Amino acid sequence: MNKITETHAVNRMILLFTALYLISYVTRINYGAVIAELVSAEGIQKSLASLALTASAVTYGAGQLISGFLGDRIQAKKLIFSGLLVTIFMNLLIPFCRTPYQMTAVWGINGMAQAFMWPPLVKIMTVLFTEETYKKACVIVSWGSSCGTILVYLLSPVCIYFAGWRAIFVLSALCAAVMAAIWLKKCPGVKEFSGVAATETQERKPLTRNIIFLLPGIMLAIALQGMLRDGVTTWMPSYISETFHLSSKISILTGVVLPVFSIVTFQVTSLIYRKKVRNELLLSGMLYLTGFTAALVLALTNGANAGLSVFLTALLTGSMHGVNLILVCMVPPYFKRFGRISFASGMLNFCTYVGSAVSAFGMAVFSERFGWNSTVFLWSAIALFGGGACLAISKCWGRFAKEA
Repeated sequence: MNKITETHAVNRMILLFTALYLISYVTRINYGAVIAELVSAEGIQKSLASLALTASAVTYGAGQLISGFLGDRIQAKKLIFSGLLVTIFMNLLIPFCRTPYQMTAVWGINGMAQAFMWPPLVKIMTVLFTEETYKKACVIVSWGSSCGTILVYLLSPVCIYFAGWRAIFVLSALCAAVMAAIWLKKCPGVKEFSGVAATETQERKPLTRNIIFLLPGIMLAIALQGMLRDGVTTWMPSYISETFHLSSKISILTGVVLPVFSIVTFQVTSLIYRKKVRNELLLSGMLYLTGFTAALVLALTNGANAGLSVFLTALLTGSMHGVNLILVCMVPPYFKRFGRISFASGMLNFCTYVGSAVSAFGMAVFSERFGWNSTVFLWSAIALFGGGACLAISKCWGRFAKEA
């Protein structure tokens, strides 16, 4: 199949993919956005309320492997559409749940449905676009996660004020239904992709010894960024609310700062990657150390100023979004010669949500037992360990990348 090179056609496809990714975030992080209000309004413990987030992260992570496997074998368009349909129904079911355990079951299914979006989308982009266009598309599509987060954190307080926390899920489902209809109409269909999948399957080669050696370190680094990116994003409103004694509605609004900052981080990371540091593991290590510095300063100035705390938290999560962009988006194309792009994307994203699953419940329990200042020191330790893991294998990765 010929690559799309005409500017308007490329831009239309990138816009479609960005909208899809935005909606996938709206229908997945809305629970985390209202968890502070859920805990307050329903009188549920943070650890119990977080079970749904943990279940979603576990099923989303496991689903990445399934989706990655299927994405290299069957049509990506259908996988994504099926994921959208299920996530619509799960978002509509959440308002009818009456116990944390019912929410956990429903949100666990939603996590599995969400997993059928990203790996097939990566496969579609590598098929449609040239290498340079793919890198550009990854940055822009990644904005979808930030814009989706901004949208959720702006709409959630409004929904809570006028109709309660359940309203955000109904609104999210309606948005996903519109996206599903657009996706069916605008995404390229079976004929455009069937020949490509067959070709890649025929050219599939076994993984080399170098990449097998490097994968554990890369997977660990991705898991740690998942712990920080999603764990801090989820619990930041509770941290701000409890530390500075603000209402849940106000603290949720402060969450808007995080995705705004992440958009800036995407651009800065992309610029550094294209112009200065082409080694993905070295750049990820630098981003981790930036996050470590932010978390350490946040811990040492705990409770001093709400604005400073929000800024440092945004710098920490923004750094992790940069790591995610580099390791989850830029590494999978190296697997093209092995015929495993979708599988690599699914496997690496799986590691993100292993970390996310641990942090959703783990940070709730840790903060309840030891307090928020100790939790922030834990964030700094995780960031330092992640940076060390990346830097330790950066030279070996550089040699592999040159060979690829």
